[in-house]
Amino acid sequence: MAGELSSPMLSDALVILGAAGIVIPVFTRFRITPVIGFILIGIAVGPFGLGKLVYDYPPLEYVTITDPEALRPFAEFGIILLLFTIGLELSFKRLWTMRRLVFGLGALELTIIGAMLAIFLAMMGQYWTGALGLGLALALSSTAIVLPIAGTTSPVGRAALSMLLFEDIAIVPIIFMLGAMAPYAQSDGWEGLVGTLWKGGLVVLALLVLGRVALPRLFAQAARTKSPELFLAASLLVVIGSSLATSAVGLSPIVGALIAGLLIAETEYHNEVEAIMEPFKGLALGIFLITVGMSIDLSTIWNNLGMIALAVVMVLTFKAAVTGLLLRLMGARRSTATETGILMASPSETTLIVLTAASSALLIQPGTAQFWQIVTAIGLTVTPLLARLGRMIARRVEPAPQLPPEDRGVPRVIIVGAGRVGRLIADMLSTHSKPYVAIDSDADMTEAAKRKGYRATFGDAARGDALTRLGVDHALAVILTMDEPVLAQRLTAKLRKSYPQLPIIARARDTYHAAELYRSGASHAVPETLESSLQLSEAVLVDLGVAMGPVIASIHEKRDEFRSQIQEQAHLDRKPKLRTSNAGGAT
Repeated sequence: MAGELSSPMLSDALVILGAAGIVIPVFTRFRITPVIGFILIGIAVGPFGLGKLVYDYPPLEYVTITDPEALRPFAEFGIILLLFTIGLELSFKRLWTMRRLVFGLGALELTIIGAMLAIFLAMMGQYWTGALGLGLALALSSTAIVLPIAGTTSPVGRAALSMLLFEDIAIVPIIFMLGAMAPYAQSDGWEGLVGTLWKGGLVVLALLVLGRVALPRLFAQAARTKSPELFLAASLLVVIGSSLATSAVGLSPIVGALIAGLLIAETEYHNEVEAIMEPFKGLALGIFLITVGMSIDLSTIWNNLGMIALAVVMVLTFKAAVTGLLLRLMGARRSTATETGILMASPSETTLIVLTAASSALLIQPGTAQFWQIVTAIGLTVTPLLARLGRMIARRVEPAPQLPPEDRGVPRVIIVGAGRVGRLIADMLSTHSKPYVAIDSDADMTEAAKRKGYRATFGDAARGDALTRLGVDHALAVILTMDEPVLAQRLTAKLRKSYPQLPIIARARDTYHAAELYRSGASHAVPETLESSLQLSEAVLVDLGVAMGPVIASIHEKRDEFRSQIQEQAHLDRKPKLRTSNAGGAT
């Protein structure tokens, strides 16, 4: 038993868990992203850090990673979980609306940056096949780090997501192409690519059909048991099964994970699934970042400091400039283009995969691959700093629209969202002479609202101090109108924790989402689908000749059933109000 407890795997697990226990609270306390902390831990405990001293000081074995390669499967699983949770935040409808950005902006960004980097490297003496492999590898950006920083709902997050989705799709063709260009490659390289594509298409189609039929039944059964363990098991079964299905035909497993997330996002159980998977994603992502840190050899960097620094600066500057210019050409605001370009400037974790493939295909020398791996690792390390730099420059390039000075400091209602629902609420507040301000992360939506005379300002309520600047500490109320269930829950919980007495009224998608919002701290949650369905039912029954009295009574009865359901799910001490007036006798 003692021998088992001292095994290298358990020792490595102890180091990882200890790192998570130290990095996350310490870096959160100082408002620094844990990304940097995990990478620094990787440098310290890896083979180029304290690992070098294990032979001289054997006790260091218990605080170092003895087998870095053994961690790679866990790191890859972290990326799979990340793509799965991204899929949960999306939907097929939203993905379809983004098709122009994904296959337009995404394709242009990867193609132009990859080609121009390849031309430059070829001019510097690299053979053209190796230059093409290096160019495409360095053109990729980090899904694992960028999206947790930018999110998927802000203009920056949407632009980054569209490019990252295309890059993730393009990984498989890139690797096959590099294999086909190998000096001793056979003709089946291109045939293998074609075979993978048609087999992958069939698997994706099968996943879509099977998922729509089976997933609602699977999670409904898990929900009936009221067992979080069964919910977790079902979630892992879906994501791992989908990833294995796509990887079995040669596609990247992250494609299967993304599809699994999209399918679950279409069900009513996606909020519960995301909440259960969140801790696992964070820990697995931390393992990936530790492996990135372990690949950084500080002595090699010191010996080649000038060349490495020059390469890092040139790659980051070039990618930021080209990405920002493409976004401007496609109509993005200057601030959005600037921040997104700088955020997307660093290479990716998949850059390391492509570099390995290019080296295995003998397109580049091992020393060249190692040089660019170090450049990539440094780029990943500084990505959080790039994000902060991008926000600072974006504010200088195009300051966010500010409210008139006389509006600041006045107690008022803050409406999060300047869309259709937010504007209707603003109209009602204006009718009754109640001061308000609307905030929206969509710059076009904000400008449209301002042109129509609404008091609106640009900002992302979920990030930074946007609500603080609007005076949330003395606000009359905060109204959340966005149709983003996960974001609404997170913002509700954040506001309730910081402002216990603040009235928070939130728009809910359905009764289940309303219960989630109440559990997060909402004062009132209004399920939009419920009231519209009841009003439609009332209208059709009256038109069919049913007397108004029985119709109203049945509507009240049905509404009361939903009130009881929300009370039970949210663990409230009283039934919530679903209507705030006595019109029609409902309360």
